[in-house]
Amino acid sequence: MSKFEKKFGKYAIKNISLMLILCYAVGYAIQLIGGGFLGFLTLDPYKILHGQIWRIVTWIIVPPSSFNIFTIIMLFFYYSVGTTLERTWGAYRYNVYLFSGMIFTVIGSFVAMGLCYLFYGEVMAIPGGAEVMCASYSRLFSTYYINMSILLAFAATFPNVQVMLMFVIPVQMKWLGIIYGVMLVLDLFQNTGNPMANIFYRTAIVASLLNFVIFWFTSRSHINMSPREIKRRQEFRHEVKKNMRPGGHKCTICGRTDADDPTLEFRYCSKCDGNYEYCQEHIFTHEHVKKQ
Repeated sequence: MSKFEKKFGKYAIKNISLMLILCYAVGYAIQLIGGGFLGFLTLDPYKILHGQIWRIVTWIIVPPSSFNIFTIIMLFFYYSVGTTLERTWGAYRYNVYLFSGMIFTVIGSFVAMGLCYLFYGEVMAIPGGAEVMCASYSRLFSTYYINMSILLAFAATFPNVQVMLMFVIPVQMKWLGIIYGVMLVLDLFQNTGNPMANIFYRTAIVASLLNFVIFWFTSRSHINMSPREIKRRQEFRHEVKKNMRPGGHKCTICGRTDADDPTLEFRYCSKCDGNYEYCQEHIFTHEHVKKQ
């Protein structure tokens, strides 16, 4: 992660959660004007292989649910959660987390179609069978479960933080994460009655959540953040900003300097062996350099 971040960290998209919400807004607008047009934007692997390559990207704007007051509340909640994760992890790591979920989802759609050909080839071989099947279940590959993976990552990072669910019910994130996890398991083993629909449905869930599985097994030893730790970081950043000396700062991880962005804060790490300086996004997330 650190090697790639040095090269590509400067290209990370800031406030990407807001951009995802704006994509939903475009999708809902299309749905209100003419919902049938969304059928040309879904993640349909069959049509992608037959030339409609724009679907690899446009499926992101397809809304995962109908538009109502509860949708607005949930989108506001996901935006708040995503923005907090971006501030904690840094824009680059949060970008990697989201885009990996999207890439896994695209791959999962092709895997689902391949599994249908493998186990139900006689049905898929019927003229128009594969096209109809992929079109019928292409909307299952949406950002719904990617949003769920954001919430699970937040629950894993801030397990003891209390949130107001629907602005009314106080609940700790670890319990909300457990509830969502149980819901995902139930969805995974739900039987729709159509074996090929089951393949598409379960593949969509697994593919969209692979980013969280990878995140959990690679980061679980140092991801938990208590409210006290959050407050300590905020105070620390305030002190850094107050005592920051002008000029000459460069982050060891991403290579950015105060000349690139005057608002960046820099700090030397006391736990690294040597004079290694980091920006505000990497002072808490970098791997400490230790001499052999």
